[in-house]
Amino acid sequence: MITPRVSNTRSPIKLSSWIIHGIFIVVCIACLYPFLVIIGTSFQNETDILLSGYSILPKQFDLTAYRVILHNPGVLLNAYVVTIFTTLVGTVAGLWITTSFAFTISRKDYAYRKQLSFFVFFTMLFQGGLVPSYILMVSWLDLKNNLLALILPFLITGWHVLLMRGFLQTLPDALFESAKIDGATEFTIFTRIVLPLSKPALATLGLFLVLQYWNDWWLTLLYIDHEDKMKLQYLLIRVLRNMEFLNSAEAIQYGLVKPGQQVPSLSARMAMCILAAGPMLVIFPFFQRYFVQGLTVGSVKG
Repeated sequence: MITPRVSNTRSPIKLSSWIIHGIFIVVCIACLYPFLVIIGTSFQNETDILLSGYSILPKQFDLTAYRVILHNPGVLLNAYVVTIFTTLVGTVAGLWITTSFAFTISRKDYAYRKQLSFFVFFTMLFQGGLVPSYILMVSWLDLKNNLLALILPFLITGWHVLLMRGFLQTLPDALFESAKIDGATEFTIFTRIVLPLSKPALATLGLFLVLQYWNDWWLTLLYIDHEDKMKLQYLLIRVLRNMEFLNSAEAIQYGLVKPGQQVPSLSARMAMCILAAGPMLVIFPFFQRYFVQGLTVGSVKG
């Protein structure tokens, strides 16, 4: 009796899986290493940075950078409040406006959907520019030193509308027709059918809006002069520029700092990164499971 030979195919599969896991481990370490360097350098002494460079493990644990940044914690806390407020309000309002507009131009029974889609695409190619935008916000809308000036410019953008429209076009038209037969209005269809089915796309778009509002400092530079209405990113930029000036020869000449005294500008940069990007690193994992799904489903139709 001849016994058939059974080929052992498990070892190549195991070897390939180990190779794949090893590649991903290396990639994860390469992505994690810069964050560890930022955290370690923020606790380094300025002299150690100049002599030894950036390091994960500081030679001397130093909190000077955080003491300088948190010298006036009330101002920093107020900047956090302004940033959180504008981010929450802008994200919620931007999701509602963008989704409602995208739902309108995604409906095949809407007569002017092609014209509105062209206007959206046109704004992605050509923009008004800085001067007309400033005149609109300051002279016409009178939003100088107003928090609305930090919210309105990012409420709706062409790329966000097209991204959401691509997702909404994947929803079957029969769903809307059956809802109309049951007596549902357009508002009911939008709030009770479209929005619940659009959670992946809403999470993806919401993440984009959160990052855009949180990282913005340009609008504060243009429209805000009052210190109690400045956002976190702009406030940290001002602190960094002040530190760099205090390390210059002009500051010693005018007697602002003593000769030989060094303000921690290098370690302060890393400390600012932690203070500014820390909340986003906590929020991102909650959006991650919807992120890829929202992008891939929305890319099926364009």
